[in-house]
Amino acid sequence: MGRSRLLLVAFFTIMFAIAATAFHSSFPSGSQTGSVTPAAPMLEPRSGQTSTLLPSGRVLIAGGMRRNQEFYKSAELYDPATERFQATGQMSVGRVGHIAVLLNSGKVLIAGGWIGQGGTDSAELYDPATGKFTSIARMTVRRGRPSATLLKNGDVLIAGGEETDNDSLASAEIFHVATLSFQPVGSMHHARVSHTATLLKDGRVLIVGGYAGGVTSSAELYDPQSSKFAETTNMSTTRCKHTAGLLADGTVLIAGGSDSRGWNGNLNSAEIYNPRTGKFTAASPMNDSRFKLPDEAAQLSDGRLLIAGGSKRVEVFDPASGKFLVAVGQLNEPWHFMTETKLRDGSVLLAGGYPNGDQGTAQTWIYRP
Repeated sequence: MGRSRLLLVAFFTIMFAIAATAFHSSFPSGSQTGSVTPAAPMLEPRSGQTSTLLPSGRVLIAGGMRRNQEFYKSAELYDPATERFQATGQMSVGRVGHIAVLLNSGKVLIAGGWIGQGGTDSAELYDPATGKFTSIARMTVRRGRPSATLLKNGDVLIAGGEETDNDSLASAEIFHVATLSFQPVGSMHHARVSHTATLLKDGRVLIVGGYAGGVTSSAELYDPQSSKFAETTNMSTTRCKHTAGLLADGTVLIAGGSDSRGWNGNLNSAEIYNPRTGKFTAASPMNDSRFKLPDEAAQLSDGRLLIAGGSKRVEVFDPASGKFLVAVGQLNEPWHFMTETKLRDGSVLLAGGYPNGDQGTAQTWIYRP
């Protein structure tokens, strides 16, 4: 009888060890990948909003939608010190799919987005000192979901987007901070919306993917010195609604998105663009297929990139190994068009989004490396 009990204990001990090993191989340790935990909810359920880290360390959450055609003028602030949200001023118009860029002055440029069935050309500045939005000159074209890039001289490149539904734009313009005005700057070689734009270390801007009638694999470079766009090599696959992030060595990671099949064409593939060779090379795939991602992947303090949205799991790209690692913990839904914002302490605020329906969520999470 005693021996039988010993054998039974030994059996369950071995089985537990096997199960624990399997669990940890599926979810690497927090010291490697960090962890995701729920945080305080926003004041409103939102998807397609913008999220901007202010000089004070607080985060401005602006606009977005509760559901289709129910767009917000409202904005709120997340304070990492209290881990709570509070209301701030309202924009002049409810908008989703707009741009938000922190200017060198500490103010935030808000422009474009959809206000109904089409895009808007309206623009405004948020002043953290007063908590108010002030309307400024309009853009040269109405744009829904364009890209926006803060250039090294402090001006902003705004490219592509949609003027009306299924009417993608090739045009681009510059927001001049000195005059608070917009000026046309020629056109890209390809019309595109839901693309990414990444500032390279040499000051050029890499513009990748998107769609205009169909999804594209094309890429091009904007040179601020000449104010012109030049084509570069294509990606290995067509993709839109993907994410992009600058790596410490100056290369750019492109990950996820969708091909021409929309919801049925979610991608787990990734590739890396090398500005020195002008070529894309395949990278290890993500663990999950995902699209409708934040345009810019959050760069962690150690140079790794955080990929969140479109899946319940959160992944970290490790340039040293060239692999994606799954963080400990997960979201409760595969939230689409959520935002991710790196905070001053190195953690990342994940906020909002919508699942397979169009109802936004007020839920937020904190990723800690």
